[in-house]
Amino acid sequence: MSRIGKKAVEVPSGVKVAISGRSVTIEGPKGTLSYEHRPEVQVALSDDGKSVEVAAPSGKEQDRVTKAHWGTTRALINNMVKGVKDGYEKKLEVIGVGWTASLAGQKLQLKVGYANTIELAVPQGVTVSVDKQVITVAGADKQAVGEFAASVRAKRKPEPYNGKGIKYVDEVIKRKQGKAFGS
Repeated sequence: MSRIGKKAVEVPSGVKVAISGRSVTIEGPKGTLSYEHRPEVQVALSDDGKSVEVAAPSGKEQDRVTKAHWGTTRALINNMVKGVKDGYEKKLEVIGVGWTASLAGQKLQLKVGYANTIELAVPQGVTVSVDKQVITVAGADKQAVGEFAASVRAKRKPEPYNGKGIKYVDEVIKRKQGKAFGS
């Protein structure tokens, strides 16, 4: 049995859930998200519409693949409900002398020590704002927010000697001492 899958996903007020076949659509103040779940699990809305139940077909509860998709489906639906209600946000910090980030239309421009400016197209459903050296990536889709933040960080990962690079605000970089000459 999946311990996570057995828990019902609570639907807060202001969020609408629609299930048709294998497609789950969740609509809220921050946007609309949809997901097509695997055929190994069953998703149903409770009679009062206040919770979403994810279940495995009877007799398949001990199947390894079914258990994996059962918990994953429940977690994805829970993330969608939280995303359309409150949204997700990641903050990145650009550290380096003369290194900047700026927004030009739907493109994020990074000047991080390379000869050319790096331009990243902001994906649909994700909003980006830049305040001095801090880049804020926000949106309703947790996966899209995390993926774009990771792609921004990958353009210039923080290095351990001087600490320069693009890092998450709450990330801690272990610093190395470097070479010591003479004694």
